[in-house]
Amino acid sequence: MVAQATTLAAAATATETVAAIGLASGLSNTDHITTVLTTPCGGDASPRPYYIEGGLRRVAPYYYTYNTWCKERWRGRRLIDVFESEFRDRPLEYYRAAMESGQVAVNSKHVGPDYVLSNGDLVSHTTHRHEPPVTAEPIGVIHEDEDMLVINKPSGVPVHPAGRYNYNSVVEILKAQRADAFLPRPCNRLDRLTSGIMFIAKNNKSAGDLTLKISKRTVRKEYVARVIGRFPDGEVVCDQPILQISPKLGLNRVRANGKSARTVFKRLAYYPPTNHRSTSAPDVEGVMPSCPESGPRKDQQGYSIVRCLPVTGRTHQLRVHLHFLGHPIQNDPIYANQRVWGFDLGGNDPDGVQNTDEDIIARLSRMGKDEVADAVAYHDEMVDKYYERKAEKMSGEVCDLCNTPLYTDPGTQELSLWLHSLRYEDADGAWSYCSPLPTWALPPQGLDGPTGVGGLEDLVGAVRDADIS
Repeated sequence: MVAQATTLAAAATATETVAAIGLASGLSNTDHITTVLTTPCGGDASPRPYYIEGGLRRVAPYYYTYNTWCKERWRGRRLIDVFESEFRDRPLEYYRAAMESGQVAVNSKHVGPDYVLSNGDLVSHTTHRHEPPVTAEPIGVIHEDEDMLVINKPSGVPVHPAGRYNYNSVVEILKAQRADAFLPRPCNRLDRLTSGIMFIAKNNKSAGDLTLKISKRTVRKEYVARVIGRFPDGEVVCDQPILQISPKLGLNRVRANGKSARTVFKRLAYYPPTNHRSTSAPDVEGVMPSCPESGPRKDQQGYSIVRCLPVTGRTHQLRVHLHFLGHPIQNDPIYANQRVWGFDLGGNDPDGVQNTDEDIIARLSRMGKDEVADAVAYHDEMVDKYYERKAEKMSGEVCDLCNTPLYTDPGTQELSLWLHSLRYEDADGAWSYCSPLPTWALPPQGLDGPTGVGGLEDLVGAVRDADIS
């Protein structure tokens, strides 16, 4: 559930949190909860329950109450039936027990799983929340004035609280780092795995002004990506339409009946494969080790650093277009995953003939559960063991306090996607902000290559030429 959410001031450890909840409810830590359990309104934790360990920003487990009003489609249905059909984060047995114990309540009353929902009902769910860790890399500041904060977002950190993430989000981290009255207002959107430039407004007017400019396409933006293989020479314009196949899995594909989309690409650099990679250890940057016995490998083609100018703004547009062109982002857990797309990674398949949507969805659904979600994965015993050590998946353990299934720490590629928001500029030339190239886009040790990019003239010119032709 989303919408309105309140939290109990999280204590340093889960045990202290349970004690605080028990005192608030009049219960001891060992009592079975038989009354409605909600965290106090306005109980936002200050300071945030962060701690740094193993290069990761972690959050101590805490109790959290989700509140949402009864939706029209829920009316006349039993509470347990709604949870079974709409909320899949936990097993149905957990939700039934939570309703019987009062952790799930309606209008702050203990009603049980057979309660029939009606218009105006407020459904509350208090849960013991376990947030995934994120990188401990700080949020960089590119520019700041009285109206706007321009930041360099680290990869792997979501912008807003969503799903399993709350305090480990850009908005909450900035609030924790600044005065209590600071209210971040993000003006542009970046996926969790994408790094780079973001605009954080300090007041409603500046937020509205910039958001309007972006929506009217009077702001140009450039990304840089690290892709598999040698990307073609010159400017490449991809006009393939994009269709959302599975919102739940974040899967989008090129489809003739999709929404129109256009991206201009240009190779910045190409770096050939090295000949000294070991088959028993990961390469630098976390790239999977080579397996010569498996035949010609996608990651044995070397890699390119590619500049990307999105003319439209479809979900996963750059990732989908690069995948279609046969040069997916090298560590993309969806579009460069051979366990999902097959040996050639399924490019240039606009009709879904090589891989049906149903097959792709089924394979993706296994990722992160009984298989790891990672790029260019192969069915090889050595590689399987390697990925088990480096990627996040179910650990087989549960929380002692709430029986929530626990995940292992995320691996390198769960924290990073080699896609970076490099530049934003006003089309009329009023302002321009550009971040440094990320480490993964710089020349590898011992090789020469560009350490920066030029202007946007060539990419913008390719758009004009495409329109004329």
